[in-house]
Amino acid sequence: MRLSRLGSLRQLSRWLLLGEWRAYPLRALTAVAAIALGVALGFAIDLINTAAYNEFSAAARSLSGQADLEVRGTQPTFDERYYPMLATRVGVAQASPMLELDAAVSGQTSPLKIIGVDVMRAAALTPDLVGVPVADRPFDTLADDAVFLSPAAMVWLKTRVGSRIKLRVGTHSVSLRVAGGMVRARAGQRIGVMDIGAAQWRFQRIGQLSRVALKLTEGVNLMAFKSALARATQGQLQVLQSADETSRSASLSRAYRVNLNVLALVALFTGAFLVFSTQALSVIRRRSQFALLRVLGVTRAQLLRQVVLEGGMLGAGGAALGIVGGYALAATALHFFGGDLGGGYFPGVQPTLQFAPLRAGVFFTLGLAVALLGSAAPAWEAARSPAAQALKSGSEEGALAQLANPWPALVLLLTGALLTLAPPLDDLPIFGYFAVALLLIGGIALMPRLAGAVFRWLQHLPTTHAVTTLVLSRLANAPGQAAIALGGVLASFSLMVAMAIMVASFRVSVDDWLSHVLPADVYIRSAASGNTAALSPAEQAMIARTPGIARVDFLRLTQLNLDPARPAVALIARPIEVSTAANTLPMVQTVAVPAHSLPIWVSEAMVDLYGYSSGKQVRLPLAGQWRDVVVAGVWRDYARQFGAIQMRLADYRRLTGDTAINDAGLWLQPGTTSAQAIARLKVLPFGAALEYAEPGEIRTVSLKIFDRSFVVTYLLEAVAMVIGLFGVAATFSAQILARAKEFGMLRHIGVTRRQVLGVLAAEGGLLTLMGMAVGFVLGWVISLILVFVVNPQSFHWSMQLHVPWGLLAAVAALLLLAAVLTALIAGRSALSGSVVRAVREDW
Repeated sequence: MRLSRLGSLRQLSRWLLLGEWRAYPLRALTAVAAIALGVALGFAIDLINTAAYNEFSAAARSLSGQADLEVRGTQPTFDERYYPMLATRVGVAQASPMLELDAAVSGQTSPLKIIGVDVMRAAALTPDLVGVPVADRPFDTLADDAVFLSPAAMVWLKTRVGSRIKLRVGTHSVSLRVAGGMVRARAGQRIGVMDIGAAQWRFQRIGQLSRVALKLTEGVNLMAFKSALARATQGQLQVLQSADETSRSASLSRAYRVNLNVLALVALFTGAFLVFSTQALSVIRRRSQFALLRVLGVTRAQLLRQVVLEGGMLGAGGAALGIVGGYALAATALHFFGGDLGGGYFPGVQPTLQFAPLRAGVFFTLGLAVALLGSAAPAWEAARSPAAQALKSGSEEGALAQLANPWPALVLLLTGALLTLAPPLDDLPIFGYFAVALLLIGGIALMPRLAGAVFRWLQHLPTTHAVTTLVLSRLANAPGQAAIALGGVLASFSLMVAMAIMVASFRVSVDDWLSHVLPADVYIRSAASGNTAALSPAEQAMIARTPGIARVDFLRLTQLNLDPARPAVALIARPIEVSTAANTLPMVQTVAVPAHSLPIWVSEAMVDLYGYSSGKQVRLPLAGQWRDVVVAGVWRDYARQFGAIQMRLADYRRLTGDTAINDAGLWLQPGTTSAQAIARLKVLPFGAALEYAEPGEIRTVSLKIFDRSFVVTYLLEAVAMVIGLFGVAATFSAQILARAKEFGMLRHIGVTRRQVLGVLAAEGGLLTLMGMAVGFVLGWVISLILVFVVNPQSFHWSMQLHVPWGLLAAVAALLLLAAVLTALIAGRSALSGSVVRAVREDW
């Protein structure tokens, strides 16, 4: 008997499920498509980012080979006198010295990584970094003009074995012979290896090393050895494990990857609301059917499971399609665009896509979970409604009475506001993300009460127009159903507003920042990229004496390794006056420093990551010594996410003895044009090797890079908006089709078809206008979190708020037009049936 009853319930469940889908297939397909699209985008972006990061990390680890530890300097190079101490230290079995350079390549905007190795020692510790000479020239690995290139480097440079390549050293070029390939290199890894002595000589790095790989004697305690070695070098060298290198690689792109994944989930959130509106309207329309089932013996729990099952089936179907579509999308994107999604964190990387079952399971669960959450409230309403009341016609609004309770919404809004005050978690704005989600959910949950209040107030305004009276009466007396439609508009529009304001604020801030940091008339660079090109003092003097040039500010750029687990910090030396630093740098904060102190100016990232606050005395490693400096101010920097330090060029030269420079800004004499000055500079002996640009050109290129880095953001924002538009269309059409009896009654009492369509168009327009009004306010609040909480905690820079009124107005007009057209199209369908039959359905 029990088995028979269970079989009957299963059959009833199938009938209810399939009957609903047959009756309204488009609505179900829209919900499934929304979930599928959200899961697909999230899964694809996660797969691409993971594949690119894994390949990037593997390429970095391949440079360390089988070493247990790596010793690096606090600056790009350190004195090779440390090498004998490291190689002969007790517990060291093997030591392999290396010199790493990012060599500028003539005609290229990216550098070629050159690694100088001791081939005898590298063969044991880093075998991947050994060149493979041709058979008849086995000693080319020791030749002073030979370089061995990876396959990707050969393709990039369009060269082959036996050809020669030209690399920049200072303002001159050094010609190297491509003597062969490498033992092994990762796909897309552009590197070249050569003898370390030849690299030191050819690139003017005599007596300098970049790192030393150490293999310890078996049985040596790794951590104890590492700590003892760090103490022995007195902080002049950094001792790293492979885990430290992995952490450094992860830090490079972690904030970007996490923010992109969160943004991808916005589409999934919008899909969750679409499931909610689909299920809520389905429950309202079938309210009398469910009540009849209750009378016939179906329990509350069984009815609850039925509605949740329907939502779960939508979620499971959408999530499964999303996993398949996400993998296909990721494979397509990697094939055509590579692993870099515009952020510039994985240049040249050619990752291999691998299906990740665990990650697929996570995204499938997310898709299913949001569908179940979207079905929870409608399922609870279907189960708890008294059968007698639900059997009565016209009780639909009572089913939504619980939605009008404002307290849960207010609690969510208050909690979200409090979370904005929380600090980052592991350098990520985790609480900021939760704050955005809670504010959005709270705002949607508050819509029934807000809609009722607004439309009741409008209802009391004097009007003599019949259509207006009908519209306001309907909206004022059915705020729950109005809120479902409003929620779709609110969810999509508020997120669009928030993202549009954030991106516009960032872009305007970058544009203003470029105007501040580019005050000169002409800029010259020793090379487009790399760290081997530079200008000597004699060449600097020749530039300064060029006719038509009134003033020259020279700039030296290098790097400091302050934390082994973090990427290097930029050190910039340039002419800066302490009293007028704000004229040179976009200062955020300045303080007075003692006259005898050594001032530095730090970017906002240095405050967040290293605690270099204004007025604080800190120590910097310069030329093998620790120097006491004082932070004289904090400046805004959008070019270097992981921190930058600026100091006076005279102080840098006095402390380091380094007189070379990388860049220069030129102020021209009155009457001299940029073209004339550049032409005079090009006739200098080294002038043809320099890069020239005017401020406008640099600003244009920089903003193009900015726009390219936000292409994926724009795409995800557009997808979320499209899902929102589909949600609005599905909600309006479902509500209108469910009101066929109401329209039949209106037609019986003399309301014309044209007037009914006017009512529908006015309802759609009013609901959309209110949704957009509240959505703008909520989106503006969310944008404040994105601009002043999420971005500073993710990327460690601040920005000014800017609202793109034109873009928002255009999107609002599009959304309003779509809502009105949807209402009219659905209204025509609802009015196409027999008036008598529509009224007879009212029992």
